[in-house]
Amino acid sequence: MDGEHSALSGVERERERLPPIYTSSPPAVLGRGPKQPFPSLGTFISTLSQRRDAGGRGFAVGIGGTLTGSVGIRHTVRELPPICSDVRQKQRLSIDTLPPEVKAPFPPDPIIPLRTKTTKEFQEDVERAAQSGDWREVREFYLTTFDSFVEINAAFKREANGLFNTIEDSGVNAKFVSAVYDSLLSTPQDIQKCVLKGIINSLLREWKGPRTKDDLRAYFVLIQNPQYSSTSTYVIFAHLLRQIAALSEADHHFLVHWLKRLSARRFRQLVERLLQFISTRLFPAEPDELPPLAKCSWWIPSATKVLSLFNAANSVSSPPIMPFTDFYNITLEHVDFMEDYRTWQNYGNSNRFSFCQFPFILSTVVKKAIIQKDSEQQMISQARLSLVSKVSRRQRVDMNLLFLNIKVRRAQLLSDSLDELMRKRCDLKKKLRVTFVGEAGLDMGGLTKEWFLLLVRQIFHTDYGMFSFMKDSRCHWFSSWKSDNYSEFQMVGTLMGLAVYNSIALDIHFPLYCYRKLLTPPTVPCDPNALVGMATATLDDLQQVMPDLAHGLAELLSYEGNVEEDFYLTFQVFQEEMGVVKSYNLKPGGDKIPVTKQNRKEYVQLYIDFLLNKSIYKQFAAFYHGFHSVCASDALMLLRPEEVEMLVCGSPELDMSALQKAAQYEGYSKMDATVRCFWDVVLAFPLELQKKLLHFATGSDRVPVGGMADLNFKISKIDVPADWLPISHTCFNQICLPPYRTRKELKHKLTIAISNAEGFGLE
Repeated sequence: MDGEHSALSGVERERERLPPIYTSSPPAVLGRGPKQPFPSLGTFISTLSQRRDAGGRGFAVGIGGTLTGSVGIRHTVRELPPICSDVRQKQRLSIDTLPPEVKAPFPPDPIIPLRTKTTKEFQEDVERAAQSGDWREVREFYLTTFDSFVEINAAFKREANGLFNTIEDSGVNAKFVSAVYDSLLSTPQDIQKCVLKGIINSLLREWKGPRTKDDLRAYFVLIQNPQYSSTSTYVIFAHLLRQIAALSEADHHFLVHWLKRLSARRFRQLVERLLQFISTRLFPAEPDELPPLAKCSWWIPSATKVLSLFNAANSVSSPPIMPFTDFYNITLEHVDFMEDYRTWQNYGNSNRFSFCQFPFILSTVVKKAIIQKDSEQQMISQARLSLVSKVSRRQRVDMNLLFLNIKVRRAQLLSDSLDELMRKRCDLKKKLRVTFVGEAGLDMGGLTKEWFLLLVRQIFHTDYGMFSFMKDSRCHWFSSWKSDNYSEFQMVGTLMGLAVYNSIALDIHFPLYCYRKLLTPPTVPCDPNALVGMATATLDDLQQVMPDLAHGLAELLSYEGNVEEDFYLTFQVFQEEMGVVKSYNLKPGGDKIPVTKQNRKEYVQLYIDFLLNKSIYKQFAAFYHGFHSVCASDALMLLRPEEVEMLVCGSPELDMSALQKAAQYEGYSKMDATVRCFWDVVLAFPLELQKKLLHFATGSDRVPVGGMADLNFKISKIDVPADWLPISHTCFNQICLPPYRTRKELKHKLTIAISNAEGFGLE
């Protein structure tokens, strides 16, 4: 106490030596009496704000930060910085930016009392209390610990007055925090209530000046409290989230790095708790369970922003603590997400909250639905323009103008498709409809699926030369051959865009890095000369495409010997193009610059960038512009590369049991002998035959984003002799089964049908 008193006395003496703020005594009209020194900068700012806001008789802050009176006051405060009501949240004030007359020192941080209780001692106290029924000592511990931010630091900070001002170390005794919280829910109700009461008092206490690292530590500890799982504590939880969300960007940076050091179990618990909080606030189990939404509209924005800190912590962790899909809130599939999307389009990342500002929380199902509805609106607009144009010129209206009509011959599939897409560039945003010349099929979706399937097979065949199949990584990559015309790469991009636009899954095997390039940038730049697809490439990205080369470069980086003499490399690389080996300098004069221990990192980075970006720039730029010529949508900004891959390719994971559960029946019931035999056969099929069955029934062997349930798969009864083969209607994802008498007969006929499923009957 004596030390504290002397410290405070020193502060008072320092304040007495400060020059007065006014050039003379304050005017009597204020009725304030003699001027008193401000105890702290926080109080000083608060007082100025109050005077500024007072009507008629108060102060107003001038444009230049000068304090002026509204009742003829002549005296001014010299060069005060501009003041806003939430200055403590928006920026950290530095004492160096303030004028000399207000450079009063901040009150010293409160001295944290020394608490010596260890994790083991605490656990022994709890065990003893549980056995004896005497919880007084444990109650006193909880009552004291959560009474204030100072006491929270006293209990959980590894060294009471240590600084711990780095992102690497929060200074919190994580083991002790876990022990205290793990025991809390098993204590008597009065102890749990006293903890909540202490948290309320801590959050309501007025804080002066910017947050200290000890304040951040207190928030870091409080967010882990397991009591927030109960809706009865949601009001307290919401206020905690609000304060954390309002911290400065620099403080959030610290919290992100501290959060990523939590155990995986604790981290997941906190994420799930925040997701549950948002879901319950949106759809409470009981109408009166929570305060009216209109009175606490800030709950969801605050929780979502805090959840974004966890998402950021997960993203900067290598490997991620949990899959990014675990941040999806499935509840949002049942809100008006198109209204949310339009709000985001109109207001962007302004103060008007929308979930689209935090796309990590939106599932791929929601994002796909947004893209589909956005695409439909664009299709309708494009068709309307065509219709209005025809009518205004008094021309006969043909309903075909409402569609992108692709007419191709099977024998000339690739060339016909390229010609049609190039000729009908203006119609790409219309509904796609495909016709195979000489075939009677009417396209209700099935012909479109088959056209995509056959076209992809031909384009990605190694004999065609556009793409190389990398055997080690089992994916395709762009061939680096040079050409005067890259229109075929543009066609492949257009094809991928049409697939997403028309909700068709393609059997394409690009590495994930390709989809990251496709989102760099996510919308086409206004400047036609701007670079596109130049995503920052790392050794991990090269690993996806050329794992052997990536391994060799990793060994170069870790080599302990003489790099220059042992590897004998220069900043020149060689690449085979159409059977001819060509050399390229990674930097000017690269053939004369040896690779050494000092510059090997630069060499590796330049080599990776050359392989994944520069050597295929023109090919990929054409591909990029082809894709975005169809999928020009703000919704692409919501997507991660993994989600673009999912939209383009669907899921390769076939779950026939899920298909069985979601199947519908017409003419049969699920208990009929034919149906039971069908599922016995299908579930026993090898993967290759299961994929053929899916292709036979739907026109594609890929699973859509929403899973098997989204296929609306139907099995119908057809009254024909049992020697007929099964029939499919790919437009409607439907299989028609004759009433086969035995399992063996059904398996034989079904295998023949799915192994010969191409074409739609000749005219």
